[in-house]
Amino acid sequence: MSSRGLNLCTLAGNVAADPEVREIERKDGSTAKLAELTIYVDRIPSRKDNDSFTVSINIWEGSPAWRKLDYVKKGSLIIASGAIDAFPYVAKSDSQVRAGLQLKATDIFLDSQPRSEQAV
Repeated sequence: MSSRGLNLCTLAGNVAADPEVREIERKDGSTAKLAELTIYVDRIPSRKDNDSFTVSINIWEGSPAWRKLDYVKKGSLIIASGAIDAFPYVAKSDSQVRAGLQLKATDIFLDSQPRSEQAV
């Protein structure tokens, strides 16, 4: 098997905000649900604080990652696996065009068991 053209990335990071789910209309007229979230990924965890970058993650309905969305909340540590791509965006701070990363997740793994909303 050749690895030519293989686009597979695995990243671990903390979720910046609760996932946002929206409905997308496809070209054929059908609809699909898409969840979007952002994670903070540490460059080198032992180097210094606040040395991280963000990655936008898309999770499509029907993927193995979709089934785990109920457990993904702001602050959760997750491991996301899928195809990664670069995308440009305009920074809010200085209106400059920057390069960003976007991961189309095929699966996500939860670092620990989901936390209960009630204190035990």
